[in-house]
Order: sequence, then C-alpha cells, then structure tokens
Amino acid sequence: MEEKVQFKAEIRQLLDILIHSLYTEREIFLRELVSNASDAINQFRFEQLTNKNVHDADAELAITLTVDSEKKTLTIQDSGIGMTADQLRENLGTIARSGARAFLDAAKERGEDASDIIGRFGVGFYSVFMVADEVRVTSRSMQPDAEAATWISNGGDEYTITSAEQAARGTKIEIQLKEDATEFAEFFKIRQIIKQHSDYVEFPIYVVKADAEDDDAEKAPVNQQTALWRKSPREVEAEDYKNFYQQLTFDFQEPRHTIHYVADAPVQLYSLLFIPNSAEPSMMSLRREDGLKLYNRKVLIQDYTKDLLPDYFRFIRGVVDSEDLPLNVSRESVQASPIIGKLKSTITKKILRELKSMAKDAEVYTPFWESMGIFLKEGVATDPEQVEKLLPLLRFKTTTETEAWTSLADYVARMPEGQDVVYYILGDDAQSIQRSPHLDYFRKNGYEVLLFSDPVDPFMTQNALEFEGKAFKNVASADTELPEANADAAAEDTANALEDASLAEVIARFKTHLGERVEDVRTTERLSDSPARLVDMEGAMNQEMQRMQRMMDKDYEVPKKILELNPSHAILKKVAELPASGELLSVMIDQVYENALLIEGLHPDPASMIARIQQLMQAASE
Repeated sequence: MEEKVQFKAEIRQLLDILIHSLYTEREIFLRELVSNASDAINQFRFEQLTNKNVHDADAELAITLTVDSEKKTLTIQDSGIGMTADQLRENLGTIARSGARAFLDAAKERGEDASDIIGRFGVGFYSVFMVADEVRVTSRSMQPDAEAATWISNGGDEYTITSAEQAARGTKIEIQLKEDATEFAEFFKIRQIIKQHSDYVEFPIYVVKADAEDDDAEKAPVNQQTALWRKSPREVEAEDYKNFYQQLTFDFQEPRHTIHYVADAPVQLYSLLFIPNSAEPSMMSLRREDGLKLYNRKVLIQDYTKDLLPDYFRFIRGVVDSEDLPLNVSRESVQASPIIGKLKSTITKKILRELKSMAKDAEVYTPFWESMGIFLKEGVATDPEQVEKLLPLLRFKTTTETEAWTSLADYVARMPEGQDVVYYILGDDAQSIQRSPHLDYFRKNGYEVLLFSDPVDPFMTQNALEFEGKAFKNVASADTELPEANADAAAEDTANALEDASLAEVIARFKTHLGERVEDVRTTERLSDSPARLVDMEGAMNQEMQRMQRMMDKDYEVPKKILELNPSHAILKKVAELPASGELLSVMIDQVYENALLIEGLHPDPASMIARIQQLMQAASE
C-alpha cells in the first residue's frame, strides 16, 4: 500500500513558516518530539490498566535516540501506544482542529519569531521541519492485530502513507537532517539537549550511536527521571537539596534557605526554591538572566521565567512545575496564561510566610537581611498590595541602635508614652545621616529616629505610610509636629540664646549675603548642637520627592530652601560679633550655608569648600 496525500493549504502555510523563518533555538524540536514520545508512553500505560490484550506487552517503557553522524540522521523511538495508518493520517496530516489556523494568525499578527509560539497551538511535531530535509514516522499500534505504517514528508505539498514492517510497539521518527543542522547528529549535542530540556521525563531516555555495539548491560539513561521537587519534603535529605542547588546554580556554597512547596489549591504546583547567600552569581555560574525554571510535567518549558515572582524576589533561584498549565501554553509562551498569575500569587505568599518565619530568629535573619534586604525595600516601593506583609520584614539602623538592626515592631515597642508616629530621616549614607541637624531636637529629647540611607528609601516612603496605625514622619520636614520637649533642655537653650536685637542683626546679615541662594532665613527651636539647617518652604516638593527626582534626573538643580538658624549656637554668636564689613563674616556665612547643603547631600561641589575651610583655620590660629 502506498498513498500520496496533499497537505491542506493552511498546513502548507504552516510548514513554510517553520522551514523558512529564522529561529533562535532550533533545538526545541527535540524537546517537542521527546515530550510527544513521553505522552505516548503515558497513554499506553493508562490503556494497559484496563486492557491487558496489547502488542509487545513486556517492552520497556522507554525512549531511545539514535544518532548517525555519517548519514546525518537522528532517530527517536518510543514504546508508547503507537498509531495505525488512519491515525497517522489523522494526527500528522490534518491538524487544523488543533490549532494550525490559530498558529498562523498569531504569527502574522504578532510578527514574532515562529519558534516563540510553537507548542501553543498543538503544532509541536511540525517543528521538526526546522532541521529536517525528510521525516519518516513509522508506527505500530498497541492493538494486537494492527499493522505498522509509515508517514513520509519532506515538508513539500504532499505526504505519503505506506505499509511498513516494525515488530516493536510504538513510534519511530527518522529525521534526515539539513546540511545546516548536522549538529543534531552529534552524540554529545543530543545528550546536552536532553539534560537541559527533558532531564526529568519519568521514562528512561537512551542516547546511542548508530555504529555502537548493542550492549544493553552498558546502556544507561541520560536523564535523571526523578524530579526532586516532585517528592514529598519528608523524603528529601538536606544533602539532596544542597546537591541539587549546586547543580542548578554552580554556586558551591550551601543555600541560605530552602523552600520545598507542594500545593493543590488554588493551583496545582510543585516548587523547589532557594535563597542564595549572595545576590551576586558565583564565578562559575552560566546564568544569563533572573527567573525560575518552569516545567510542565517535568519537561522544561522556560529557563528564565520572570513572571512567576515579583521582580523584588529576583534573587531567588529554583524550579516550578505545574500540570495546570494548559497545553496551548505549556511548551513555549506562558505570558498570556492566567495560570501564571495564580502560580505567582501562590509562590509569593509562600515566600513571604517563609521570610516571616525566618525573621523570628535574629541569627538566621540578620545575614539574610544584610545581603538581600534591599530587595524587600524595593518591594515596598513597587508593590502596594504587599506593603503590609513586607514592612514587618524590614530592618533599620536608628539613632539609638547604630550597630544592631531594628524592626518596626521593636521600634514601636520602645516608643515613649505619648509618641504616636514613627520618625525617620533620609540621608546618603549611614554615617553622615547621624550628623544631620534635623536630629538635634529628637536626640536631645530622647526620641528614636529610623535612619533611611539606601537609595531605594525615598521611593519606599511613597508606599510606607503607616505601621500598626502609626504614621511615618520625616523629621526633616518643616511641617512635622515636634513631640513633647524635655523641659530642662528647653530652658537651657532659651537661656543661651542671642538677644533679640543681636539675633535680628544676624538674620539680616545672612539674608543680605546669601541673597537669592535661599528663600528665607529664620530661627528655629529644633536645633541644639548644629548652627543651622535647611528646610523646604510651604508647598514645595517634599524631601522624598526631591531625592527621587535627583536620582532620576541628571539635570537636577538644587532647590532654594529656607535656612533656619540656631540662636543659641556659638558660631551664630561669633557672626553677631564680627564687623559688618569684614571678609571673615562673609566666609563664615558661606561656610554655615554650605555645611547645611553638604549634610543634606545637595552640595554640587564639596571640594570647593577646601580653600574657605583653610581660611577659617588660619583665622582661628591667629
């Protein structure tokens, strides 16, 4: 029997796309064929549960790939359910109902590489024509009386169905490779592809050379078959997790924390996630991007799936496997699937619960925070929905705890009676921020202030509005109400203050000399150790927004601010004593103002102050 059949027009269009388009990863064809072979074996195993009358019942359930570098061929053979001639015609010659038209429409509409959407529309088998001059599919059904048949195509306008001789049950696909695809007839290349994409297919996969001696005793599967993440966590030893992590990441340290999570609802998933010791990849790492490995039924779908986690958890490594991924999505593109959104939500909640548990033990959590804490702050800045769960995980240095880390819960617990807000201050680094004049009042009166010195902190404050009902307040904001003062300290400051007339003269001198550089000059009760500070005028952009703008805008200009003076400070008293026409007066006023700019991180050229400082030093030594 030999029958020549014309491909339908849309199948012809499909083959044209596959054969003539440019592809970035042609090796996906092998993943598709191996997955199809695994599906066929699974179908046979299911049928055999109720039907023992099958052909070749004792054959090993396995997949064998044979490479022939001389003939430039690759053969994939399985011991699955097999097909009759009619089934070959139906499955390989008519695929309109399984998505050919949808595939063509999507390729045309999106104008994307066709390899990016293979598998989404049930056309995975046809990806073989990316590498094949000719394909011969010989199959024998599990039915005892069925005859074998062969389907042959060179990707042209027609295919051929003929009778065949094949004793073994299952399907054999013989691929005559194109001249530019002969790498797929190389033994080690095929092994590498299997290890990457199909390492956890549950049936043994053998890769053999066509000219090798057939010695079953020496033949061993190239795939691991057993996926660690599919096991119950109770069955896995710590050493197994460590070995898997090191194989996955090429990081020869142990992971900082392991999350082995299996769930059936709201979405079915198997996951094995790791928190590394460092966000920086090891020197040996081959990792090109962030993201988790995504599997469907233990078959690798994507190496770097970024849609499974919020971006601020990008430091996490690991694998996710779900059988809930629909077949039209599972083997290539996953972005459009609502299942991905459910997986992301489920995994994110699990990670947050794990971090909450870790945070109970400071010895465990502190090293994690010091290496990964910046990512959690990023989460507060970018994910309003998770702010409430992320805030308890944050740690800060404070004005009273400069060495140890403080949680927001710890800070609230230490608040004195009557304090009903969480105070913080923004700065460029942890050392200079503690010298800020904005802290004078709070330090003198015994109020603890959180130190926000990371670049992400101004962005974080846009979403971190309150904790346990207590609002966050920036102590540098002019409109922040002062907490109750220490009566003795307030009396001391008043006693040491300049007389009203002298103070008015000092303010006038500052205004005259600084001119347009400041919006105004005035006194304040908030300073004790510092001579001056800069604050924003009413209605101006707040400090948080100014810092955000400064980091994002290379043409940022220093805004004009109000200079507030400490009427009790010795430097201001010296300014009052100097002759109005003396050069030293101008030098001192400039230095007071620019010191305030410097401590705010606003000075455009700090080195320019050196000559003035030297001049002041010389005057002090005379």
